[in-house]
Amino acid sequence: MKTSLQLSFLAATLCAALSAWAEPAIVYDLGGKFDKSFNQSAFDGIERWKKETGKSYLEFEVANETQREQAIRRMAERGASPIIAMSFSQASALEKVAKEFPKLQFAIIDMVIELPNVQSVVFKEHEGSFLVGMLAAQASKTGKVGFVGGMDIPLIRKFQCGYEQGAKFANPKAETFANMTGTTGAAWNDPGRGSELTKAQFAKGADVVFAAAGGTGIGVYQAAKDAGKLAIGVDSNQNYLQPGTMLTSMVKRVDVAVYNVLKAYKPGISNLGLKEEGVGYAMDEHNAKLVTADMKKKVDAAKADIISGKIKVVDYMVANACK
Repeated sequence: MKTSLQLSFLAATLCAALSAWAEPAIVYDLGGKFDKSFNQSAFDGIERWKKETGKSYLEFEVANETQREQAIRRMAERGASPIIAMSFSQASALEKVAKEFPKLQFAIIDMVIELPNVQSVVFKEHEGSFLVGMLAAQASKTGKVGFVGGMDIPLIRKFQCGYEQGAKFANPKAETFANMTGTTGAAWNDPGRGSELTKAQFAKGADVVFAAAGGTGIGVYQAAKDAGKLAIGVDSNQNYLQPGTMLTSMVKRVDVAVYNVLKAYKPGISNLGLKEEGVGYAMDEHNAKLVTADMKKKVDAAKADIISGKIKVVDYMVANACK
């Protein structure tokens, strides 16, 4: 007869083995995995893992808010592990399911859930936004720059706040305009509204607009192209979408975050900023002629000073700046 200690050891071994065999899963949020932004960056990360390992994964694209908990639970019932939930908006659903399946591993991007079987990955978006704000102010001929956010939530205000600080750092006299697309999930996928807001900011004198709005940003970039103005992309490198009028993109390495979760799952909080190469700005053949050597030199100097602590970029979510 086996002792309770032996049985516990066998159970632990079996659990570890099942975990090792389990397929991971990813639940994309509103906008779909090919939104050319946040979700697509996550898709790139899990595809990189798939190509390197030759393993498969499960996936689901949320079409409406009611599907979030259902999708995560379905993955858990199939034994998927880790299950990665894309976006803060899936936090309540993931927390509920993670408690029900304590032996499975879960992860969430852009939110913190304090459970022993959850890895939370957040970013210092304000640091990357500071750098593109500097580029916007330096590139602007009018001294006026704009910002179009998606859903009006603290996370997007965090982008805005960092952007405004960067613009003021490069040009203390810079004027910034900001608009949010909406207050529901539909704000992430409304290119028409993004275009309207951008045109309104151009009418007020802005000649560079930064979009932190998911699929809505496509309308911002098109409006800039049509007007012969400049736009700034977000999350993934979007410079290729409108070559010649995309000043840069504030890169948020969601792909790296997803890849790292799959390669080395680690419960707890991971906070990725400039120092960790979790955020930054994109340079390639599509914007090389728009960013001068002097502009790049100043931005890179500021980047080094942020990493060293010499420059403190205020985080909207923990301070009163930009409010």
